[in-house]
Amino acid sequence: MNRAQWMAMMTIALLGIALPARALDDPSEKLSDPVQEKRAETIGAQLRCLVCQNESIEDSSADLARDLRHVVRTHVAAGESDQQIMTWMTRRYGEFIRLRPGLSAATLLLWIMPVLALTAGLLAAFLMLRRRAAATPQPEALTAAEQARLARIMQEEGPAS
Repeated sequence: MNRAQWMAMMTIALLGIALPARALDDPSEKLSDPVQEKRAETIGAQLRCLVCQNESIEDSSADLARDLRHVVRTHVAAGESDQQIMTWMTRRYGEFIRLRPGLSAATLLLWIMPVLALTAGLLAAFLMLRRRAAATPQPEALTAAEQARLARIMQEEGPAS
């Protein structure tokens, strides 16, 4: 194995070690029971950091995220179910705290709007093209006199070369 390959493997190994790291600032934040800690991490991964907004509270190092991690761990330690904890957080902070909001009339509308907009655009384009085609004057058929004149001209000039 040459030096470049060795360096590439070491870089990949170091990245692999760093990726699972969480934003827990203090080891005392963790619950002593590994099963409860895993549940708390799973729940925290579904909750949005209200400061960072595109990170979960498990990945964020913001003070508010730390406080929310503590709240989640307190509820887990108290024996509440995942659903109870998510419901409590949603009632307290609104649907925005969930990284994947539940299906409701508002979220359904958000999912349907792009399809409705595309359908409306296609319908508008179809109607505009249809109107334009109807407005374009159609050529009238040649009268018998015009057809006879055209035939004479074509005979006189002969076949096109």
